[in-house]
Formats: sequence, C-alpha cells, structure tokens
Amino acid sequence: MKKRSTFGSTFGTVAVVGGSVIGLGNIWRFPYIAGQNGGAAFILIYICVALLISVPIMLSEFSIGRAAQSNSMRAYAKVSGRKGWQAIGYLGIATAFTILSFYSVIAGWGLEFIKESFTGEFMSMDAGQIKANFDAFVGTGWQPILWSTLFIVGTAFIVGTGVEKGIERFNKYAMPLMFLILVVMAVNSVTLSGFKEGAAFLLKPDFSKVTIRTVLTAMGQSFFSLSLGMGIMVTYGSYIRTGRNMFGIAGTVTVADTCIAILSGLAIFPAVFSFGINPTSGPDLVFLTLPNIFAQMAGGQVFSVMFFVLLFVASITSSVSLLEVVVAWVHEEFKLKRRAATAVVGFGALCLAVLCCLSQMPDSALRVGSLDIFTFFDKLTSLYMIPVGGFLVVIFAGWIVKKKLMRDEMTTYGRYGTSLFDIVYPLVKFVIPIIIAALFLNELGLFKW
Repeated sequence: MKKRSTFGSTFGTVAVVGGSVIGLGNIWRFPYIAGQNGGAAFILIYICVALLISVPIMLSEFSIGRAAQSNSMRAYAKVSGRKGWQAIGYLGIATAFTILSFYSVIAGWGLEFIKESFTGEFMSMDAGQIKANFDAFVGTGWQPILWSTLFIVGTAFIVGTGVEKGIERFNKYAMPLMFLILVVMAVNSVTLSGFKEGAAFLLKPDFSKVTIRTVLTAMGQSFFSLSLGMGIMVTYGSYIRTGRNMFGIAGTVTVADTCIAILSGLAIFPAVFSFGINPTSGPDLVFLTLPNIFAQMAGGQVFSVMFFVLLFVASITSSVSLLEVVVAWVHEEFKLKRRAATAVVGFGALCLAVLCCLSQMPDSALRVGSLDIFTFFDKLTSLYMIPVGGFLVVIFAGWIVKKKLMRDEMTTYGRYGTSLFDIVYPLVKFVIPIIIAALFLNELGLFKW
C-alpha cells in the first residue's frame, strides 16, 4: 500500500492551513464588519469567539482527519465504524466544490485588474467610468470565463504536483509574500492624511455598538473565515504527521488569520478616508472603490499592482485547499492518479464557473428563482451548507467518536495540551452545537436575538 503523503514541516503545515483560511474574506469583509460593529470591541469579541468556538471545531476536524488518514468522505465512516456518517464528508466535498466554482470567478476578476493595473487602464478614469468599465467587463461573459479558466488551471497545477512538492511548497512562499505586501501597503497608509480616521474606524473601541447580533456576526465571520465545515481541515488533518502539536498549529493559524484581517484594514481604510469615500466591503470595495482611490493617489499604479497581486495570492491559497478536498476524494475513491483526478475535478469546477460567469451577463436566463447562479451558489453555501456541515462535525466529534480517540489525536497521545483538551471537549460536545444552531436559525430569520 502506498504511504500517504504528509506535510514535511511544522512551518509548512501552518503555511498551508493559513493559506486556506486567509482569503478574500480577510481583505474585503472583516475590516468593514469590524469598523461597523464597534472596532476594537468587535475584534476582541471575534478573538474570543475564535478561541472558544472556531479553534475547537478546527481541532476536531484535524483529529478526525489524522485518525482516519483518508479523504474527508471516508474519514467519518472510518472513525465511527458506520457508513452512514459518510454523509458529512459528502456535504463537505460538495460545499468545497461549489465554493470553488464561484470563488474562481471573483479571482478571475482580480486577474483582469492585475492586467489593468500594469497597463494603467483605469488610472485616468473617474468613479463612474470605473464602474462602467467593470460592468462592461462582467457583461461580456467571455472575458471572465477566460480569466477564471486561467485561475483554475493555475490552481490545478499546484494541487496536481502533490501535497508536499506542490501545495506545501507553494504556500511556504505565498504566505510570506502576502504578509510583505500588506506590511508595505500599511506602512504607506501611515503617510496618508486619512490614516487617523481610517485607523479609528477599524480600531477605536465602541461598546455601544455591541449587541447579541454583534456576537453572532463575529461567530459567522470566524466560522466561515477559518474554512470550517467544508472538509478542508479534515483533509489537511490527514496530512499532519503524528508528532505535530495540533493545538499550536490551530492557535498560530487563528492568530495569523486575525492579524492579516486587521492589517488589511490598516492598509485599505486610511486611503478610503483620505479621499473622502464612504467605506464599504465586498466586490464594491475591491473592484470599484479602490481603483478609484488608486487613480487619485500618488504612486497609485504601483500600489494598485501590489494590491491586486495580494488579492490573487489570497485567492489562490484558498482555492488550492478547496480543490484539494475534492481531488483527495476522487484520487483515493476512484483510484485515479493525482494529476488525472485534478484534471477531472478542475474541469468540473470550470464548467460551474462558466455558468456563474454567463449568469451575470445582461438578461441572462441562467437563474434560480430571482438569483443568478453566481449569487445562488454564494448564498447556498454560506447560509446552508457551511453551517449545517459545521453543526454535524461537532455532533460527530462530541457524541459519536469515542472520547479517548479524540483525546489521543488532539493531544498527540498526551504530548501536547492535555489540560486544554479538558476545556475544548465539553465546548465541542455541549456548547458549540447550541451556538451554531442559534447562528444558523438567526441567519435564516427563524430565530431572532
């Protein structure tokens, strides 16, 4: 039997897992949400939520994966001894595959803006022209398809090369590059007139804005940001060597995730306030607001190139992990060679990405109810698939898997964090399922705090 691939070093493990969790959400969503929900007060709540809820879930998924030494579908059956629990694995695989399809479209937009940054296409445009330019680009259909194709091919090349030689090696270079670009942009922000206002928007504590809803928002952001409930951490857990300290890996990744999100805000919002533009988040921030700012600021073209390269790196480190979840399943269950499995899954993801691109063309009939396919996939995964997946993970870890197995794997047979396990396990078994259920019902509007 062929020996299972593993991550070669602790730094490599942290880089890979960190690459998965540090993505578009850190750059275009977290800073704005923090600013709108009490600044430093929200960040403090977010850190508490991450440590008390998200890290235990991550550790549970790591433990299940390392104990099973298999893909996320087979892992649940192997650890429990019951095939019915494979359903959690199938849900995670479907979630990762669906997210990859529309995530690749957004990343494709980023590639277009790298090109436009290098050529200086939007440097002479005003805000209205930038919006018209972006709408025209999306409306062509074929241009987003071209860039999405290139992005998926690049992602597939990394995954197809292997766990250690491809995924780990790439992330070892990508993560420091991402951090370096952010630091340079944040340092530049200090020189801008709006630095004080931008930093205050993100970091000034305002506890008057803190409500139960704020706590739920922090839970949702942390849960989704840390790639939980979609098979990624189970798959990566199966590549973590037995001697590694999983508490250390989970803690380091969570701290890095939060720091990158804060650093992103310090790099972006001083510029936003310097030019008198209202702060926003999501695609509007990245593809409309920031190009408008870069067009006005000194050295804007250089910082535009840096930012969109940063966006690309953040996108591809996350897409690699999404693709790997599905590739590991196809590779192991259908006995295809890794490169063949990667090609099959990559082609499937591309087909869905094409539908997402075409659904955003004017008057497109590719809709599910009132939503275009791109938006439908986004809402389907964020509102339903991820919360349900996360809920089932903690039910499985707390009530189905034997406590001894969880203790052995989580503490590396008593070597690390034995006292921490006595805190984490009750959270997984009793507290976190209730919190996730409340969050899920709240997002659906069935239960209001």
